[in-house]
Amino acid sequence: MRYTQLGRTGLQVSRIVLGTMNFGPQTDEAASHAIMDAALSAGINFFDTANVYGWGENKGRTEEIIGSWFAQGGGRRDKTVLATKLNGNMAAGEPWPNHHKLSAVNIRRSVEASLQRLGTDRIDVYQFHHVDRLTPFEEIWQAIDVLITQGKILYAGSSNFPGYKIAQANELAARTGRLGLVSEQCLYNLAERRAEMEVVPAAREYGLGVIPWSPLHGGMLGGILRKEREGAGSRSKGGIAAQSLADPAVRNRVQAYEDLLAKHDLDPGETALAWLLSRPGVTGPIVGPRTAEQLDAAVRAVELDLSGEVLTALDEIFPGPGPSPEAFAW
Repeated sequence: MRYTQLGRTGLQVSRIVLGTMNFGPQTDEAASHAIMDAALSAGINFFDTANVYGWGENKGRTEEIIGSWFAQGGGRRDKTVLATKLNGNMAAGEPWPNHHKLSAVNIRRSVEASLQRLGTDRIDVYQFHHVDRLTPFEEIWQAIDVLITQGKILYAGSSNFPGYKIAQANELAARTGRLGLVSEQCLYNLAERRAEMEVVPAAREYGLGVIPWSPLHGGMLGGILRKEREGAGSRSKGGIAAQSLADPAVRNRVQAYEDLLAKHDLDPGETALAWLLSRPGVTGPIVGPRTAEQLDAAVRAVELDLSGEVLTALDEIFPGPGPSPEAFAW
């Protein structure tokens, strides 16, 4: 495993981030524990979750599974850089006022609930799962200050923020002597490169580590067409991959992608991860394995150095928007 600093911090994290969204809904507790043990054995120390994972009536279940894994001891908690998120409604139905988003009231409530489910005394990276257009950053940072002083969180990060919100948050933080956001978790992969327009440049400018989610675009970049031909099916009949492949132009690009990698004897999923690892500003992609075998494939991507020829061909198949602002200006 290779490691890097998370943004401008001194925190050392693995270049593969273990995503836990499947823990509970698709992967039972025992299998989830086995995957986390395998991740540590492979050198992965950065685990990502969210308070809403488990979904529906089981919101919070994923954090509970991680907590029961920590409770087994063996240094599991101390070896793990733990990141979770807040913003979403944790109630079974419509949220009661102040039971979602980023008010100081909900930040306090949410961190206490996550700590209890996770069975730990601290969250290493506490992430805002989405923007809150109604709560000013003055209030958000004041609430975060209290949690840092109490030792309940160490760093703050964002997720699904546009570039201007990253700038807004960190400009205020800098003016008031705060560290500010240290990471941004965003949708970013070969097939979805809009983050390169504003989000990635803002993150790099303000020293945030970029943590891409859905690095395989819902499985679309994992050899999905080959699997269809072989009768293996795909991970999901719906979702991002199915919606994207319904467009013939996208399907043709994916076929060209798989043909290119077959020519170079490269695995599609490993290549998609390796491409992200080659991108400036990227800390590490979030992988959400459902099995130990899927985790092994992700780990191999860390050691895969793509040639200039392959990188150029990938850009031709999945062209990015170009540099900002030149992509939309002169």
